[in-house]
Amino acid sequence: MSNTHLSETRFADLPLVETLKQGIKEAGYEFCTPIQAKTIPLLLENKDIAGQAQTGTGKTVAFLVACMNYLLKQPTPENRQANQPRTLILAPTRELAVQIHKDALALNRHTGLKLGLIYGGTDYEKQRQQLVDGVDILIGTPGRIIDFFKQKIFNLRAIQVTVMDEADRMFDLGFINDIRFLLRRMPDPDKRLNMLFSATMSHRVTELAYEHMNNPTVVAIETESVTADKVEQVVYYTANNEKIPLLISLFRQIDPTRTIIFVNTKRAADTVWRYLEGNGLKSGLLSGDIPQKKRQSLLAGFQKGELPILVATDVAARGLHIPEISHVINFDLPQNAEDYVHRIGRTARAGASGNAISFACEDYSFYLPEIEAYIGKKITSEAIDPASLIEPAPPVKSQRSEKPRSGPRRPRDGKSSNQRARRPSRHKS
Repeated sequence: MSNTHLSETRFADLPLVETLKQGIKEAGYEFCTPIQAKTIPLLLENKDIAGQAQTGTGKTVAFLVACMNYLLKQPTPENRQANQPRTLILAPTRELAVQIHKDALALNRHTGLKLGLIYGGTDYEKQRQQLVDGVDILIGTPGRIIDFFKQKIFNLRAIQVTVMDEADRMFDLGFINDIRFLLRRMPDPDKRLNMLFSATMSHRVTELAYEHMNNPTVVAIETESVTADKVEQVVYYTANNEKIPLLISLFRQIDPTRTIIFVNTKRAADTVWRYLEGNGLKSGLLSGDIPQKKRQSLLAGFQKGELPILVATDVAARGLHIPEISHVINFDLPQNAEDYVHRIGRTARAGASGNAISFACEDYSFYLPEIEAYIGKKITSEAIDPASLIEPAPPVKSQRSEKPRSGPRRPRDGKSSNQRARRPSRHKS
């Protein structure tokens, strides 16, 4: 981690429980990042925090350290039962929940706290049993957590710490009513330690903080620009039919050691992946309908460097803490300026440098002025030399068409293909 993105505060100098300090040291953390240096001391004084910091600044470690230290120092609630977690950490996406759990495991080596991970798409019975057996820290996504809660598999009466991560994204994904439902079934805000973290502190996020927290201190880490300082940003103005040739041509010029290509729809993701594979560029496809186990396998291969390119919808725009991503390519410009910041925040993490390349095409170019206004600067444009564009090889077969079907295909009118094939009877029944 670059020293320019670290403070002078050492974890070893903070009044933390020794077993936790040992885990922090073994995880490789010595100096705090600015958000950690500003929030952890306040949290150690049992003050609630609403923290704003751009992605990749270390807020996950900040809230995990504060949470674990609080649980280790505070007595367990009287008459607490096995199915009553002491902490609830909510994240908007499966990927972010998995990453938080991974970071928690590293810090938790010597504390003896029990961690639980709950998210949709897989391991329903295994996760259910985890709750029945009991956990101290429950990390998960709102949908699956509220499912188990309404079945009375666990309750929130013994909660001592709550964390809402990427709160602005929770609003965007429509989870906020579920979150309010859960918060209202916990002990009162003044009887627990509360943390909220968000890349943007909008009015609705601030309102959530003051409604469900105990007079939180707002901590904002200011940067010279909204986007990471070390991201080199360029935009190409392209016709729709130039996008695939331009993409393939760019990959002949850059080394795609670890590149994420963002698209706006599952259909576009499938198309881009097919062309990359057809042109000898090994890549993975990550969108909302990819089975969870396959998603985790793809991300593991991408993290290890076995898979150089990931084609993703915005399901991957947040919560992926993957080091050394060299390039982010917006094959489709996002329709929301904040999403642009989160997408390109996948590169240039923890002081590293990176590249963000965007295609302003016929369908999405009109979102560019809003993006430039939001980040406070004009993105450098690069001219396209039509002579340099490579005619791509044909795409491979779609992954979507290879999915096995459990029964006959049913079109939108609800009739099977066999029923549709029959000629209608001329006789009235």
